[in-house]
This record gives sequence, C-alpha cells and structure tokens, in this order.
Amino acid sequence: MDHTATHNSPRTWFLTSSLSPLCIRLIRLLLAHGDYVVACLPPAELENDDRSAEFRELINECKSNRKDREGWKDRIRGIRCDGRVMGQCGAAIAEAVQVFGRIDILLCCKFEAVVGTVEELSTTPRTRNLVRDQFETIFFSQVNFIKAALPQFRAQHTGHIIILTSIGGHIGTPGMSIYTAATWALEGYCDSLAYEIAPFNIKVTVVQPNKEIQSLTNKIVFAPQLPHYDSDVNPAPSVREIYGNMLNANPETAIDYLVAAEERPDDIQYRYPKLPAAAYDKLVMETVHALTAIGGHENPPARHIVGFDGAIAVKEKLKTVTEELEDFVEASVAVDIFDSELKKEARQGGNNGEGGSGQGRYMSEDVQMGMM
Repeated sequence: MDHTATHNSPRTWFLTSSLSPLCIRLIRLLLAHGDYVVACLPPAELENDDRSAEFRELINECKSNRKDREGWKDRIRGIRCDGRVMGQCGAAIAEAVQVFGRIDILLCCKFEAVVGTVEELSTTPRTRNLVRDQFETIFFSQVNFIKAALPQFRAQHTGHIIILTSIGGHIGTPGMSIYTAATWALEGYCDSLAYEIAPFNIKVTVVQPNKEIQSLTNKIVFAPQLPHYDSDVNPAPSVREIYGNMLNANPETAIDYLVAAEERPDDIQYRYPKLPAAAYDKLVMETVHALTAIGGHENPPARHIVGFDGAIAVKEKLKTVTEELEDFVEASVAVDIFDSELKKEARQGGNNGEGGSGQGRYMSEDVQMGMM
C-alpha cells in the first residue's frame, strides 16, 4: 500500500504555533485546498484574548453552515501545547496521527523577537534571562517538535520539515543579536539534520521572509535602553526606534521604549503589534503562498527566500563574504603545508573542481595518514 501523499493530494500539516496572523491565513488557505491541519496553540498566547481572537473567529467559521466552509471543522484539530515541554510535543504528535492517520508536513513557525543590544541584555538578571527565553522560543521548542516527529516520518518513509525563519538567518541586525543567534542556531541544526534524515525520504526546507514579516506578526520584547545606544548619540540603525514608532502609531500598543535603564532597570516591555487586516494580508500573503507551494513538494529547495528585497539583501551579504575571502586569500593559503594546484586556483580565484582540487585534497589526506 502506498502511503505517500502527492503534492496536490490532501496533505496533513502540523503547525507548531498557530495564532499569528500569518498562520491564520495559511490555515484558511490549506482548509480551502482540502488539506488537514493540526494547529498547536501555545498556552500563554491562547490565554491572551487579543492574540487568540482571530483564531477563535476562524474556528467559528469552520463550524458555520457556510457552503464554502463545508467540511472544514472535520479537517482541523487544535491542540494546546507548550513546545518548551518535550512531553507535550510528543503527545501532540501522537494525537495528530491518531486523528488524521499521518503527518506530511511539520511547519516550525514559533517566533518572537527580543530587541536589545548585547549590553542592554546584560544589565540585570531579568534581561539576561531574555537571552535564554529567546533560545527557548526559537530554537529549543522547535527542536522538541522535530525530535517528536522524526519517528513518525521514518515509519512513513516520507515527510517534509519546513522551518519558517527570516533572512536574519543570513544577516545580522543591530539590536537583535540574540534573535539572530537563535535563528542561526536553528538553521545550522536543520542543515545537519537534512543530511541525517535524507535516507528516510524526509526533506528539510528553510523558508526565509523578511524579518519584518515575522516581527510584526508576533510578540516583540523590549529590553530597557541604555543611553549610549540612543539614536541621538549612536548612528547605528535602530530596530528599537523602527518598531517603537510602528507600535506608537496605535494607542493600544503604544510603548515607552526610550526609558533609560538606570531609571527603570527592570522595565521589560512586550507587545503584539496590531495592524489592520488588510495590512496583514499585504504583509504575509506572499509567504503564505510560498509555504503552500513548497509544502510536500517532491523536490523542495533546501532554502527559499521570500520576496525580491530579501533576495537582494542576501545576495549582497554573500557578495561581501566572497570579496573578503578573495581579499584575504593569502592569509588562508599560507597555512597549507604543500604547494598545490588548489593553492594556485585559490590565489587566482579559479575553481575548476578537477585536477588541482583533487590533488590538494588527496595530499591533505596523505598528510593526515602520515600523522596517525
């Protein structure tokens, strides 16, 4: 019996966090397509009435008698689950399989952004705890879901793990060092994981929209600001000011993000941004359509950057890395023991992948053998 779901047939999606405006719109599109959805609901977010309101509206839609919503309530399962607790992740995976028989796509999509410079996150025990919290949210919780899902994917001999991060996986941002570190950690983990599980026909894809898409649809946490990093005295781009100005445009989310650390050193503030529904549609739908196109694909990309601006930014970063490698090639090849064609190619910026490269590689192996 063939248990493999094709890309166009009904697929079962498992979302590790389902209350963001992006995930709500994704779920609605998946249900309209005929797919099945397991929606994990983080307890702290679920208990926030404003945060969970849109999801509750979606559930009411699913239960309605609307002709275009027929069958939706039978194809969605909400599960209260804290991804930081491994046992809850395992139970959620087991419940999903019990209800729908299989999982085709695991979408790791839990996110929040901690805003604060390295110094600002080092001022008090509470701000130092934000570092751990950021890794718990972005890295460890998603690793828990991945570990819980792997035995099921191996048993099926098929599956697709999608990691929704941002171009922060390529590019650092002033004032978001811990967010960037947690994102890079998750992507590095998945790069290695992809090789380990490829023999079981399990695919891994990292999807990277702009940072703003993730930040403006999830919780933003602000550490107290130090005066040295005020935009009036520090010319570095200020994510704090950009997000603060956006939040202050709405009286319901206004934030006093300029409070100095010495005045209120424990004043950690957080907000869920509130944008008009039409603004959220414009912000997230490109990413939503990318996820539906990639999810369950027979030959998905290892990485997909959503949007032209993000692709250009990543290209510029990679161009800078390449140029620096070329500028300092002499320092790189100076440590090589033997002269080889590979060293000549490096100095010339060549890369023919043959002859010299092989010789350099085999010579290195010979040296290693001689040292054993």
